[in-house]
Amino acid sequence: MASEHGERYSVDVPLRWSDMDAYGHVNNVQFLRLLEDARVIGFQEWFGQERSMLDQGVLVARHEIEYLAPLEFRHAPIAVDMWATRISGASFDLAYEVRDPAAVGDTLYARAETTLVLYSFVDGTPRRLSEVERATLKSHEGAPVPFRWRRR
Repeated sequence: MASEHGERYSVDVPLRWSDMDAYGHVNNVQFLRLLEDARVIGFQEWFGQERSMLDQGVLVARHEIEYLAPLEFRHAPIAVDMWATRISGASFDLAYEVRDPAAVGDTLYARAETTLVLYSFVDGTPRRLSEVERATLKSHEGAPVPFRWRRR
């Protein structure tokens, strides 16, 4: 899927039996784990296996999630689309859409955004994006997440 500027990245993420709550739905807290799983897979592909952003250090500073439909547990994976929305000196926002790629009408379960800060575990301080990291994020840059509060 193309975004406004770059390419959205899409990854299939399997559900786990433990993701389910007493109502048979994926628990709201487990959505953050699904986003993390997608992010780890995506970053390994975007930035490469050696000296990836994950190895150097990246911390979550903020999450925002808007639940749009109940996600019932099933064995088929869900798709998570990701793209960068704001890129600054030492942080960036990553947008997500959690969807069912096999459903009629491509059911959208949630929209989310995470602010990530690059961090040097060696120095114990934030670090700046490298030119390679910035260019990689730019290649996946797109429009802000269309949260309901932004459409008012």
